[in-house]
Amino acid sequence: MINNKILEYSRWFQEYFIHNGMNNTLAILLNILIIGTLFFAFIYLVDIIVKRIIIKLFRAFSNKTKTTFDDYLVASNFPRYISHSFPLILCWYFVPILFKEFPIASTFLLKVIDLYIILLSVFIVRSILKTTKSYLKSKEKYKDKPLESYIQVLMIFTWGIGIFFIVNTLTGYSTISVASMSAASAIILLIFKDTILGFVASIQVTINDMVRIGDWITFSKFGADGNVIEINLATVRVQNFDKTFTTIPTYSLTSDSFQNWRGMQESGGRRIKRAMYIKQSSVAFLTKKMIDNYKKIELIKPYLEHREKNNDIYNKNNEVDKSLLINGKNQTNLGVFRKYIDVYLHENPAVNKDMFLMVRHLEPTDRGIPVEVYCFSTDKNWINYEHIQADIFDHLLASASYFDLEIFEFPSGNDLSLKNL
Repeated sequence: MINNKILEYSRWFQEYFIHNGMNNTLAILLNILIIGTLFFAFIYLVDIIVKRIIIKLFRAFSNKTKTTFDDYLVASNFPRYISHSFPLILCWYFVPILFKEFPIASTFLLKVIDLYIILLSVFIVRSILKTTKSYLKSKEKYKDKPLESYIQVLMIFTWGIGIFFIVNTLTGYSTISVASMSAASAIILLIFKDTILGFVASIQVTINDMVRIGDWITFSKFGADGNVIEINLATVRVQNFDKTFTTIPTYSLTSDSFQNWRGMQESGGRRIKRAMYIKQSSVAFLTKKMIDNYKKIELIKPYLEHREKNNDIYNKNNEVDKSLLINGKNQTNLGVFRKYIDVYLHENPAVNKDMFLMVRHLEPTDRGIPVEVYCFSTDKNWINYEHIQADIFDHLLASASYFDLEIFEFPSGNDLSLKNL
């Protein structure tokens, strides 16, 4: 009954033109043109009104609620997309009635409407996914998780379904047949190869907890040395310490070697591992005069007294000829200096004594004997760490001369000048 009334009103211009002597075919064409223009103008007006009402209602609702999820819905244009649904329903219902005498036009318009419905559905889902991502990222629990990767996978899946329905609408062929699905799968694998690799890699990264947002990583292959600020399906974005950005393929995190400093940041200290080179010719056995002189150094005095007592007892009991320093037990200035470094580090409040601490000789080189300090600072902040490390080696380099040791360095131009030869 209602459909008949609508059809009757839709022919008013046609009957008016025919009544005034116009050709029947021309009257029908003019009628459908006028009715179509008026109808779509009406739909456009309805769309504007409904959109404004729904957006205002959503904003009013989100302002009254305590949760932020609805705020993110508004920010992702979810109300705007939803508002387009009502005009589409009107089009879908009235087009077959208004264009009953033009089945080709009616079929064409219905296909356009179907395509728009598919696209609108994809945009609505995308809006929900973006809202979910923004909402979860606002939670402390998910701040360091690669949410971008999972959202992108779901978006690809959504667009894939949308494309299948679009093809089905345009061609009329079933998209669920084996042949079409196989062909589509082959195309998807070819086009989205890097994306699929990135998705698999992002799952591995998450499950194995290899990288989190905020981690400091060093990836020499890509020149990356800084903090991870984004992990998505295809790439990992790193802001380097020089404020530049490096983009790394996500699958490279599982296929190549990189360094993650999170373990250091979560530990009790930051490692100091540095050596200074002692000139080999300055290493010597200690004489009585040298021992007495070194005893003036407070940190090493108890050690020297203890070792001197033990050495004297051993040498006396074994009747060692001490006319030569090499005989029996004796100390060297380098050994005493190494012990001094060890005591100094244990007394230094900037060094974490609960973590590994060692002073050792490395294999002699053409630059001298490396004496390496291996310990951990209590402060992990980069600036403070560098200050602590510098203070330690400033002191040790200045202390070497008190043990009659020389620090090796290559001769400079002044050292090789004729007046110094």
